This record gives sequence, C-alpha cells and structure tokens, in this order.
Amino acid sequence: MDILGAVGNTPLFELKSFSVPERGVRIFGKGEFLNISGSVKDRAARAMILDGIERGLLTKERTLIDSTSGNTGIAYAAIAAPLGYRVKLYMPANVTVERQKYMRALGAEVILTDVMEGIDGAYSTVKREVESSPDTYFFPDQYTNPANWKAHFNGTANEIIEQTEGKITHFVAGTGTSGTFMGCSWRLKEYDPEIKCFNMTPDSPFHGIEGVKHCTCLTRQGFFDESISDGRVTVTTETAYETARLLASREGLFVGISSGANVAAAMKVAETAPEGSVIVTILCDSGCRYLSGRLWGGENA
Repeated sequence: MDILGAVGNTPLFELKSFSVPERGVRIFGKGEFLNISGSVKDRAARAMILDGIERGLLTKERTLIDSTSGNTGIAYAAIAAPLGYRVKLYMPANVTVERQKYMRALGAEVILTDVMEGIDGAYSTVKREVESSPDTYFFPDQYTNPANWKAHFNGTANEIIEQTEGKITHFVAGTGTSGTFMGCSWRLKEYDPEIKCFNMTPDSPFHGIEGVKHCTCLTRQGFFDESISDGRVTVTTETAYETARLLASREGLFVGISSGANVAAAMKVAETAPEGSVIVTILCDSGCRYLSGRLWGGENA
C-alpha cells in the first residue's frame, strides 16, 4: 500500500461513556485521527491534489500553495512529499508549534502570518501571491474547491452508512472549510432525508477551538449552505477542552480540541434525541498536536 491508499476507511468508535443507555441513544466517533497524517483533512488534501494533477493544474514546475490552520497543511505536505511536489503554506503565527514542525519535517515551506488577522488573513495573503504570479503556483483553495466536500460525500459518509448498518439518525460536525459537514450531510440526506445534521459552532468568534469557525465567520464564497443544517449546536472552548480530556481518560482516545467540541455537541443533541437514536460525529485529529498548549498542561498552558 502507498500513502494514498492509507487515507480513509477509518474505524467508528462507540463512545459508551458519553451515550445515554437508559434511552438507547448511542454516540459514535469516526476515528479520522487515524488517517495517515493524523487528521480528517487527509481526505480533502488527497482529493484536491489528485484532482489538480488530473486537470493538469499541478505539475512539477508549480508549487502547491494554500492557507491552513494546520491540519490541511500537514495533509498537503504528507501526500505531496512522496509524489514529488513542492508545498508552500501560510498560517497564523499562533498555530501550535507541533503543527509547524510537522509540516516543515515533511518538506513544506511554512510562512507565519499576523495572529490578529487569523486564518482569513493567511487566506488573503495567499490569494494576493497567486494573483501576482499565477504560473508559479497551484492553488487548490480548500475553501472553494468542490473536491474537498466530494471527498466526504463519496468517502466518509458512505463509510458511516456502512459502519452503522444504515442506522445513523443524527450527524454532528464542526465547520471550518465546511467540507466534512457539507459533504457528509448532503450524502446522508440523499441516503435518508430523515437523518438530522447539526453543525457544531464555537459560542464566540473569539474562541480556542482550532480549525473551526464561528457561524458568523464562515467564508461566504465557499460551499457552506446553512439550509442543509437542522440546527447549530454551540460549544464553549472550555467544554471542548474538558470533553477532549474525558475522551482520553474514559475512552482511551487521545484526540484534539475540535474532537472534544464535536463530542460535546453530540451529547447536547443526545439530550433531546428520540429513543434508539444513533448519533455520529467526527474525531478530527490527534491530541499530539496540542501538547505544548494548555489542553494537556503544556509549557504554554
């Protein structure tokens, strides 16, 4: 198997200590942190790279360039490295040091941007650079590239349907580029229009749940369509941290902040879900990417 074949087909874990057994409500987490570079973004990165190669937009003469909060950048670098493509990534300077080192170890050029401008500032910087030198770069643009959501429509969602034996009743996921949420929701509702899909959102635009956007900050030119959502579930940063720690200590699942937020949101959905509901959410990335931060009591805690 090569690295491209090691993306997808992740396990589905039943989170028994978070479920509601007295009502038969079960919560499951899709183990996306077990993809080859350690996050759900491997699926979209692989799809966008292969699509770029197929359409002749990514060549050995061009450098793949994009903005990232970390996980997509790592995925780009991991998949591009064995294929022989150069990668240049822009990200806010407050991205965890583990992510920065991981990308550089994989051969990517990493450029840090103004923290106050956030991921939108990194995105705008990339767009300006591409516009100034269009023949130099392949810009997959994870926020607008349909290969992003199609990776989940054709992959993640179908795996969830198969792994739950078609019994899924609710899907919960955060929205960054919204590729995971939109791709899965479109496919799940195509399979069964009665499946309820909820997008998790931080409770404030100023939050600490990396890779997830508050509902007022979603990139409007992207493919996020709120009409597909059956409701928003807000989660505080502290709740996301606490739930991530509980996933480790109760379930043995060492995952990151957004995973904690997704499970916290799934628990909220479970409170009012009908008896016998099957709720699936996404365990986005590994907790190893946050060791220096306050999630695990690191030096920057």
